[in-house]
Amino acid sequence: MYARDDSASAAQWQRLPPGDHVDAAVNSFRMLADPTRLRLLWLLCAGEHDVSALTVASGAARPAVSQHLAKLRMTGLVATRRDGRRILYRARGGHVRRLLTEALEAADHIVTGAPEHN
Repeated sequence: MYARDDSASAAQWQRLPPGDHVDAAVNSFRMLADPTRLRLLWLLCAGEHDVSALTVASGAARPAVSQHLAKLRMTGLVATRRDGRRILYRARGGHVRRLLTEALEAADHIVTGAPEHN
């Protein structure tokens, strides 16, 4: 049922996923539909960052960065931990990295017209 399993049989695609899984996936894609959130999540895939570092790296206003991070956290794409007075954000697992990688590789094929590799 997962994209990383290239050897999966076609039979898996004959069954629709459960509704709650579809809803969660739609929410994740909705979060990635915003350029600032996608960029923030990309940065978080490299490691932990606080709001100040993400503000500088993304060029977005601090209040906007905070709001975007709250949305990403609410949908489970981002996790946090406290380090003294700072809150550090990170991408929540390898599945987030794979999702971003696949999305941007697909975008690369669209932008450059390069053929897909199977």
